[in-house]
Amino acid sequence: MPELPEVETTVRGLRPVLEGQRLTAVEPRRPDLRRPIPPDLRRRLTGATVTTLSRRAKYGLIETDRGDTLIFHLGMSGRWRIDPEDIGKHDHLLIDTAAGRRLALADPRRFGSLDLMATAAVGAFPPFVALGPEPLGPHFTAAHLARAFEGRAAPVKPLLLDQRIVAGLGNIYVCEALHMARIDPARPAGTIPRARLAKLVEAVRTVLEAAIAAGGSTLRDYARPDGELGYFSKQFLVYGREGEACACGAPVLRRVDGGRSTFYCARCQPPKRRVA
Repeated sequence: MPELPEVETTVRGLRPVLEGQRLTAVEPRRPDLRRPIPPDLRRRLTGATVTTLSRRAKYGLIETDRGDTLIFHLGMSGRWRIDPEDIGKHDHLLIDTAAGRRLALADPRRFGSLDLMATAAVGAFPPFVALGPEPLGPHFTAAHLARAFEGRAAPVKPLLLDQRIVAGLGNIYVCEALHMARIDPARPAGTIPRARLAKLVEAVRTVLEAAIAAGGSTLRDYARPDGELGYFSKQFLVYGREGEACACGAPVLRRVDGGRSTFYCARCQPPKRRVA
């Protein structure tokens, strides 16, 4: 599933094509994806001018001068295509601009979503209501994690995946950040000292920024709007590397936690050593 870096890369790729542009045609080509597409989407967006593109967690936001915001989620296999040569059966939304550009939102597995909200009410969009701070924003700090983890015996990894604690993190980048911070993914979150949480915050930021710079990670379906693949997968330290050598020389291990694969190095992320 596209995670924060892939969505951020997508938004940045759409910005030069959409920002400041009038939408001359907006055509949903089916009534639903994961959930119904708003039936008035065509009417409310056709003729509007895009003012701003942004991201919240794993969602992209396209704001217009009519006071409406299109909120998209890429699901498992979604991607935007710029000026496609042909339109396929999996292109479920077409957008044409006054500049003669065309965008197609493809989603073969249809786990994505399209929602339309009044811009002033975007904060009340149900998936946004309980979201934690953005990991690249100023409110994601060691102090925030210390408060969220206080007294918690649950392993740190699933808590980092909890969108109420921090928004937008997914399995790939949590595995990578925990390895960079030298924290065992199974360590009870409430036992991690503040100094180590500061290293974790730094690791999360470093991993996400590097992933965005590399255009995200292409593992299966994801591609940037310009058709380029994301190359951060070539920089993975542990994710997807079971049995290969970690940089320290020890083998990368894998286990399944809550139905998700966890990749880690027992030497770099010892389960018993209490590091500070």
